[in-house]
Amino acid sequence: MHPPSPAAAAMDFSQNSLFGYMEDLQELTIIERPVRRSLKTPEEIERLTVDEDLSDIERAVYLLSAGQDIQGTSVVANLPFLMRQNPAETLRRVLPKVREALHVAGVEMQLTAAVSFLTILQDESVSVHTYAHSFLQVILLHLEHRDAGVSNAWLETLLSVIEVLPKDTLRHEILNPLVSKAQLSQTVQSRLVSCKILGKLTNKFDALAIKREILPLVKSLCQDVEYEVRSCMCRQLENIAQGIGTELTKSVVLPELIELSRDEGSSVRLAAFETLVNLLDIFDTDDRSQTILPVVKSFCEKSFKADESILISLSFHLGKLCHGLYGIFTPDQHLRFLEFYKKLCTLGLQQENGHNENQIPPQILEQEKKYISVRKNCAYNFPAMIVFVDPKNFHMELYSTFFCLCHDPEVPVRYTIAICFYEVSKLLNSGVYLIHKELITLLQDESLEVLDALIDHLPEILELMSTGGETSVQENKLSSLPDLVPALTAAEQRAAASLKWRTHEKLLQKYACLPQVISSDQIYYRFLQRMFTIMMTNNVLPVQKAASRTLCIFLRYNRKQEQRHEVIQKLIEQLGQGKSYWNRLRFLDTCEFIIEIFSKSFFCKYFFLPAIELTHDPVANVRMKLCYLLPKVKSTLKIPADKHLLQQLEMCVRKLLCQEKDKDVLAIVKRTVLELDRMEMSMDAFQKKFYEKDLLDQEKEREELLLLEMEQLEKEKQQNDGRPMSDKTFEKKRRDSKTPTSLPKNIAISVPGSSATPSTSKEIKKSKLIRSQSFNNQAFHAKYGNLDKCTTSKSSTAAYTPSVSGLSKTSMISLTDDSFRTRNTNSAPSSFSSNTSLPSTSRGTGNSVDPKSSGSKDTQPRKATLKSRKSNP
Repeated sequence: MHPPSPAAAAMDFSQNSLFGYMEDLQELTIIERPVRRSLKTPEEIERLTVDEDLSDIERAVYLLSAGQDIQGTSVVANLPFLMRQNPAETLRRVLPKVREALHVAGVEMQLTAAVSFLTILQDESVSVHTYAHSFLQVILLHLEHRDAGVSNAWLETLLSVIEVLPKDTLRHEILNPLVSKAQLSQTVQSRLVSCKILGKLTNKFDALAIKREILPLVKSLCQDVEYEVRSCMCRQLENIAQGIGTELTKSVVLPELIELSRDEGSSVRLAAFETLVNLLDIFDTDDRSQTILPVVKSFCEKSFKADESILISLSFHLGKLCHGLYGIFTPDQHLRFLEFYKKLCTLGLQQENGHNENQIPPQILEQEKKYISVRKNCAYNFPAMIVFVDPKNFHMELYSTFFCLCHDPEVPVRYTIAICFYEVSKLLNSGVYLIHKELITLLQDESLEVLDALIDHLPEILELMSTGGETSVQENKLSSLPDLVPALTAAEQRAAASLKWRTHEKLLQKYACLPQVISSDQIYYRFLQRMFTIMMTNNVLPVQKAASRTLCIFLRYNRKQEQRHEVIQKLIEQLGQGKSYWNRLRFLDTCEFIIEIFSKSFFCKYFFLPAIELTHDPVANVRMKLCYLLPKVKSTLKIPADKHLLQQLEMCVRKLLCQEKDKDVLAIVKRTVLELDRMEMSMDAFQKKFYEKDLLDQEKEREELLLLEMEQLEKEKQQNDGRPMSDKTFEKKRRDSKTPTSLPKNIAISVPGSSATPSTSKEIKKSKLIRSQSFNNQAFHAKYGNLDKCTTSKSSTAAYTPSVSGLSKTSMISLTDDSFRTRNTNSAPSSFSSNTSLPSTSRGTGNSVDPKSSGSKDTQPRKATLKSRKSNP
């Protein structure tokens, strides 16, 4: 029998179907009934109406006297405002009404009053004396409210008030009544409140007063018949110990803690253990070894037989415990604690049976969740345990445990160990190579949460990996970790495929460190094209900008002039002259990063004219964004060398002023013109007002020129030797030249288009190598986020000026010099195929295929957020 077709099902008007529709309609009717019933009657509206002519004080008094509960709660919530506006009248007329209302108020008004009273204290609307006189008794009156939430709210307010009250007020208003409140005849809630108040009061009195007036109450509460009271008082002993000093702590507090650690209640024993751990620094070696260590050993031995919550607390404090007791362990005790930690790290993993969660009893699921918390705490304490065993013994003692934590089946555990990975790397120092594989494992983790936690310190981790933990060694370049690049690319692709664009953005930002740790060729062939793809196809603007900035950093550190030219050409053709207005906007973002990262001369040589050519762009958004960028563009010029570029800029601005038809763009142009007129031009010679900026720019330019010379020297060495020079050989020869610091392998900064004249003198070659040492450490040990921060250098390099012929407004940049040409190589991918010259500034000559040029962003461009195009291409 065949099932009915969809059409037949749609035409089913049988009796059963109609009854189903009627039931649905009845349900809708039932849903609407409460809405109708909730409408206010005219009488109710009349009762809720207040005369608009009443002042704030009069309205508050009226609502508290005759209004409903919700109106009274509103007045109480507005009490801090009334106190700021008119404190005298509020205290005289409103506060008495609030006191009366609180006697019969519900939970909501009580909670609101507790928050309002605390806000008034924090705002300092009245003096401390006035506050204590007016508000303190109200707070104390409601401390023992029958609702636990209300009682806790008032208690939190009181604890904050205790911080500012004078000693006399504390003694008479709080401490003296506390003697009776802490007696066994009072309720459990009253005694719990007394414990917390005593813990707060110890910071306000001297040791003698504490010993005479507070410690007797503390001892009494520590011996209370209710375990909740003993546990609460035990947790306050840490505050009390800090207030009474070391001697009284050893003679009074420590005996109480030891006794409480043997209490029949598990929560009391747990509180005593945690307090002992937190107070370890106060006790001397004898107390730790003779008194505390036996208690800790007993607690750990019994922990597996106790509730899992004990194990959670123990695993969380184990790192602090081992650190505090370090040095007093015998070898056998040291081994026992280490084995105990290892056991906790795998707790619950032996019970994995692969059953469906729906088939597991709830109590077993709850137990497994607690075991996960234990392993998570062990991952949190892993750096402390490395210190405990000594990093030299890591491989023998803790590597297998670290492996298990990195491969734990639960995400929270792997997430925590990923957070700690950087600390572990620092502690291992020269032994960091031992955890190479675990780095790859976490980079390839299926959970993006783990990846997000790892990449927070990814640049520092990779730097440690590349140098072997020694800052003076810069040779490794992770050659022993061939899986790193595939893991990094796979991590980026997983982040890109997810909806978590912030993780993707952060990952791209962190990839800016790659020139410090992997070779220039690897970056060029594995990452550069990916950055282009993200810039042109990704739909998230912060991700596109992160990719753009990282690409600019890759370009700055690229060692091969031919590859640099291809990247520059692709930026201009596919972005600056792209068919999609969105790509042209990204080109302007890239120009901004170029100005930030490179020297002024570099920007003027390659990007100045393509940028200002966009003043003719048909899309208003592009012209608008360019106007915002023009002050930065002008700041790259130096007079008189760049006078012709300044003329080009002025001509474009004048054209915008005269021909711009879009009113929003024209308004921005006018503001930009005023800003450009106020700008002072930088000169070729150093000026006092621009000294720091000029010096920084000169340093950037010098780095670019020197690294270009380094590339030329490397080519000459290869020609002289008749074979390609390996990186290790080149590094060795640089070290042989007795330069105190060396350039990190495969990292270079260069200015494309500047050719170095081949030198036949070995002395000149060596001198050029030595010249590079002044910036090596500065350029490459600085964080990638602050690339252009360089130290002052006394040497100067002659600035070069771009060679640009006279250009009209439709002119083209003709770079046909042999030094600017790129050569076709068989090794270059098709996406990076090189042409004979860099592209022209005319956007009409761009022939690239634009993924965003289907018309969605070019035929419907946006201005600011969304704006229709007002001019035709």
